[in-house]
Amino acid sequence: MALSWIANAQDLASFEKRTTIKVLPNGLTLIVCERPEAPVFSFYTLVDAGSADDPQGASGLAHMFEHMAFKGSTEIGTTDYAAEKVALAKVESTYAAYDAEYRKRVGQSTAKLAELHKDFEDAQAAAQKYVIPNQFSEIAEENGAVGVNASTEEDSTQYFWSMPSNRLELWAYLESQRIGQPVEREFYKERNVVQEERRMRVDSSPTGRMIEQFLATAYVSHPYRRPGVGWESEISQVSATEASAFHEKYYVPANIVIAVVGDVKAADAMPVLEHYFSPIPGGPRPEPMTTVEPPQVAEKSVIIREATQPFYIEGYHRPDYRDPDDSVYDAITDIFSNGRTARLYRSLVRDQSIAAEAQGFSGFPGEKYPGLFAVYAVPLPGHTPAEMRTAIHKELDRLKNEDISDAELERFKTRARADLLRGLGDNEGLAHQLAEYQTRFGDWRELFRQLDKIDSVNKADVRRVANKIFTDSNRTSAQIDFVPPQRKASAANMTAPQTKQSAGGAK
Repeated sequence: MALSWIANAQDLASFEKRTTIKVLPNGLTLIVCERPEAPVFSFYTLVDAGSADDPQGASGLAHMFEHMAFKGSTEIGTTDYAAEKVALAKVESTYAAYDAEYRKRVGQSTAKLAELHKDFEDAQAAAQKYVIPNQFSEIAEENGAVGVNASTEEDSTQYFWSMPSNRLELWAYLESQRIGQPVEREFYKERNVVQEERRMRVDSSPTGRMIEQFLATAYVSHPYRRPGVGWESEISQVSATEASAFHEKYYVPANIVIAVVGDVKAADAMPVLEHYFSPIPGGPRPEPMTTVEPPQVAEKSVIIREATQPFYIEGYHRPDYRDPDDSVYDAITDIFSNGRTARLYRSLVRDQSIAAEAQGFSGFPGEKYPGLFAVYAVPLPGHTPAEMRTAIHKELDRLKNEDISDAELERFKTRARADLLRGLGDNEGLAHQLAEYQTRFGDWRELFRQLDKIDSVNKADVRRVANKIFTDSNRTSAQIDFVPPQRKASAANMTAPQTKQSAGGAK
């Protein structure tokens, strides 16, 4: 398919002329894309490790690196690293002693536990004396950095910001320090922040608790069943020593792609990047995950009963992003629930007026491994999750039993092309796309090849895929049923999340 529709020379041939890629001897992949429209650049560092890679018993560890991202290095954020290193070792030894006593099931001494905890707190206070708080971020922002941020997903961890192009070398120094010379300073302080984040996002949120139970029920073996923020019992015990081991395993250069886009010339920029990133010690890529989620053979459901907003969600297992039908799932998502013209919104929100919101999305909670095609609806007052379920199934059956219209198919393809164009429209978005596609496919050009796959989707594909995954035995649902406050005491035996399966399925 011709790519002439992309305006302003935003075509593959143009990008190939302006894009340079180099794999350093240590395995790190660098991409530089020249876009001299304004004297700025954006970068996107993608580490091919996310919450799904958390070690057993240490859920939430990948997410910790988002919080530790800008704590500095051996050269940044400290008044005296040699002394700080000794102090941090003391923090770890006192924590290990405290943790060992805390974990005792028999013979735990309350007095000894209190003493060991005081030693741990004293060690943290001693280490804190060497910390220059926020120095890393302040250096970046004082030199024009905007949007300094990091994010953690199930499949990867990202770091990104934008900066004036005359600060490229400073950025390369900062980023290479963060990757190659990290220091787990203030780790336990940030661990407390993550625990509070969990309390806000999950424990104090009915929808958060429901989604957590939903994923834990939909998956029986794959790490997608665990919350990205982590289980409380594991967050509260993870150590800086474990974090260092995780970094050593997953933050090796061979597991990292860095894309730089903006007013930079590859001939000038690449030697600078090589100078700063090449010294980072290499290492083997982490071994691939071997856990494969077994096929679901029985419908499963979660019901939470409490005095809060009712909610309904259901999900169906689907293959990962490498599946030949990946673009068909995109088509189903678009036709089914993309905006006010989509079938789900028109039916539940506009025509029947039973839902305040209704949407579907694919690749939840991740796409690197087989995920879920999920659909949710929020009932309006006077309507129930059961009504949402019935209405959603009616629309899914239409996808299975009737061809979509020519207009729906064409709208999907037009929007998909427009979405790609918008993603290339700014430096940060393009850097994200380049790093993502280079990581997932081994070639950033696959970004453009997606257009051919989108264009090849037909009506029969939509019906075929819909019939393949939207089956009762492949469904997991979760809902919040409203229970009036005055009935809560009498319904106490129903307030806990309940999981059930139809006959023939193993729980």
